[in-house]
Amino acid sequence: MDECLTVEVLDKGTVSAVRTEAKGSANGWIFVYAPGAGARLDDGFGVYAAGRLSEAGIDTVRFQFPYMESGKRRPDRNDVLEATWVAVLAEVLHDGVRVVAGGRSMGGRIASQVAAKSDEIDALALFAYPLHPPWNRSQHRDLHFPNIQIPTLFCSGTRDEFATPEELTVATATVDGAVVKLLDGADHGFNMLKRSGRTREQVWEEAVDEMIHWLPS
Repeated sequence: MDECLTVEVLDKGTVSAVRTEAKGSANGWIFVYAPGAGARLDDGFGVYAAGRLSEAGIDTVRFQFPYMESGKRRPDRNDVLEATWVAVLAEVLHDGVRVVAGGRSMGGRIASQVAAKSDEIDALALFAYPLHPPWNRSQHRDLHFPNIQIPTLFCSGTRDEFATPEELTVATATVDGAVVKLLDGADHGFNMLKRSGRTREQVWEEAVDEMIHWLPS
């Protein structure tokens, strides 16, 4: 069952979130998820992940950033994005819960930045991590990686223009104990070429199953 939440973000009003509870016996983990830059609270991958994780005994909280809440297309400043993550984490943290933070593309990137400066996150699950814009490979988004001190999973497609498999391998070598899962044939949006015979939903399933099997017990 989904529960709609409202989270106060310092000086930015409120943002919407949705909590999906684990079915049956919960295993003590909660996945806090943020979508990519162009997606809202109801992005397809986030909704799918919440449902699949619920079946595996994992709670999920999905949220959107202030610019999406107000209907804008341009993302908020970095400090506002991080502040939103901090506010949502404060809502879900309580004794005994273990937090795996992450998301798709920008949502996961900001989660990793917060994790590099915080000790309140227990693990990171980053899907389609954007190491750089496709049009500017010199704009690095991994300078904080050496400061990440928790188990971290990277799931990215082999056709992702924001991070080639080779680039991802080099960058994640600076994250102690990082695990990289390459999704064969998937692009940044987890889309597949028609001739592959695979669907985007099958890629979603592969990515989330990898997270479930990887997540520390």
